Amino acid sequence: MLKRVHVFYSGRVQGVGFRFTTERIALEMGDVYGWVRNLPDGRVEVVAEGEEERLNEFLRRIREGLLKRYIKREDVIWENYKGEFDDFEIRFY
Repeated sequence: MLKRVHVFYSGRVQGVGFRFTTERIALEMGDVYGWVRNLPDGRVEVVAEGEEERLNEFLRRIREGLLKRYIKREDVIWENYKGEFDDFEIRFY
């Protein structure tokens, strides 16, 4: 089932390659679309769309991969699919 996930990561998530690594994971997967950006409050925000199973895999790779040591908190909000993305990119606030 197609879904949308909105995620906020807290911890030491800025200045450590978090956005680049998240984008690389999405591009390697090939079927996760959306964006990642730094927020002024020090968190990183991710919005992604795709099959729910693939989005869970995407989040797992972020949570358990190279970024694991930087994440203190992951707030995940599942939303209805909107179909507004055709790639994955780094955005700027």
